[in-house]
Amino acid sequence: MVKYDLLIIGFGKAGKTLATTLAKEGKKVAVVEENSKMYGGTCINIGCIPTKTLIVAAENKKNYSEAKATRDNVVSKLNAKNFAMLNNNPNIDIYTAKAKFISNKVVEIFENGETKQLKGEIIVINTGAKNNILNIPGLTTSKNVYDSTELQKLKTPPKTLGILGGGNIGLEFSNLYSKLGVKVTVIDFSPTILGREDTDISMLAQKYLKEQGVEFKLGTVTKEIRNNGNKVIVDTEKYGNLEFDALLHATGRRANTEDLGLENTDIKLAANGSVVVDEFCRTNVENIFAVGDVNGGLQFTYVSLDDFRIVNNYLHGNKEYIRLSRKNIPYSVFITPTLSRVGLNENQAHELYKNIAIASLPVANMPRGAVNQDQRGIYKVIVDKDTDLILGATLFSKNSEEIINLIKLAMDNNIPYTYIKNQVFTHPTMAENLNDVFKLI
Repeated sequence: MVKYDLLIIGFGKAGKTLATTLAKEGKKVAVVEENSKMYGGTCINIGCIPTKTLIVAAENKKNYSEAKATRDNVVSKLNAKNFAMLNNNPNIDIYTAKAKFISNKVVEIFENGETKQLKGEIIVINTGAKNNILNIPGLTTSKNVYDSTELQKLKTPPKTLGILGGGNIGLEFSNLYSKLGVKVTVIDFSPTILGREDTDISMLAQKYLKEQGVEFKLGTVTKEIRNNGNKVIVDTEKYGNLEFDALLHATGRRANTEDLGLENTDIKLAANGSVVVDEFCRTNVENIFAVGDVNGGLQFTYVSLDDFRIVNNYLHGNKEYIRLSRKNIPYSVFITPTLSRVGLNENQAHELYKNIAIASLPVANMPRGAVNQDQRGIYKVIVDKDTDLILGATLFSKNSEEIINLIKLAMDNNIPYTYIKNQVFTHPTMAENLNDVFKLI
């Protein structure tokens, strides 16, 4: 049995950052990752970075093979960089193997034909999330049906692509593949896309994607998936049989806790399979933590990094910063233009506050929109009129993924909307339009 001060299962953002931090302090660290193609975690290998690289390549008019080559090059370099970052540290051992708990503090791995047992004084579960597979007949047995990871591996694009799911992942892929010349159809049980957004925003997003060539088959049950030769047939209740060259199922992601051997431990799981943790990311077993997507929190790389901050602080005796300290978490959906939000939407604000004000400013009224030659989108802000504090904002425009962070900073620090309304911003920029939208309150 090999003993370590810190044993991390999974190579994601929180785990790898904690590994390098404690190793620099002289701690003996083990990182176990079952797949060498996942060194560095989901974001750089199959998530944020490769998909956004593909989108940029498509917007720069690269064809599919050129876009994929660019994507693969970026991923390869980042994967190697992350591996080297840990592997070059003499205090870190990397095991490329499947980890399975055999007791609370002992993990068994099988590597290079040899079974080893690793024991950690501190153990961090950092295994991320995996695709949620709906119980649809034929979904897992039909050919040319892919998840988001598998679809990115195709050497040639399909001519027609069905996408099961109208959430963030499904829409980002619909945006990407339609830009690459693929005929895309989005299928969803819900009558609207982007269920977390206000209706006016989701309808606007659907309008723009339609103009881009994406079709929508919404408000329908998918009864069965099967093949007709190499074609994929999606049998829907409302629209009958839909035929595609390929089908992407993008119906959410769930905590990756299966086959970890957690039944051999006292670690508690929630009903959805995520690891139950407290405000310090601690499980119910002493000195075992769960960080990132696996603990049931928001599935963002930057939230995983924040989990690192919490655990690192805790291990160094600082208990001031906890999960509740995060306050407002922004997010972006990388369709065109980018849709970003932080805080409450309109319905949530009406439920929680008595005296709110809402203002909207179309990008068509913004100078920078004219400069960009793209006047699609809107800024929408919500304010508590009793305190002048910002309750939420939806920025649907070019560069919104950057500007939304200004709103987050204001909300976190209780800066009133009047400050932004009267702030001096550079011109011509998209940021300066925060002046104008808050003037409408």
